[in-house]
Amino acid sequence: MSGSTKRVCFLLKVRQDRLEEYKLRHQAVWPDMLSALRDTGWHNYSLFLREDGLLVGYLETDDFEAAQEAMARTEVNARWQAEMAPFFEDLDGRPDEGMRTLPEVFHLD
Repeated sequence: MSGSTKRVCFLLKVRQDRLEEYKLRHQAVWPDMLSALRDTGWHNYSLFLREDGLLVGYLETDDFEAAQEAMARTEVNARWQAEMAPFFEDLDGRPDEGMRTLPEVFHLD
């Protein structure tokens, strides 16, 4: 990654009744999905899930918008988003389109 790497944090809300299945699905993310994420610029990507369903995502990338657009063009992402959509609350459409990014206000290097 270059010196222009950006840190991105986003929120989504997982349905309370789907928390355990959501966790299980992420213990076995499809290999082609993992490759697509890496190939399209998603680095140091983590998901954190609170017991009430609040999902916090974190990643590093040179250009988040470009990384999202590149993922949106992959066939595996279309399949993954269709599978994941029923897990989320307050979502009209695909989960990757419903990410609410948070502004960074502090970073200790």
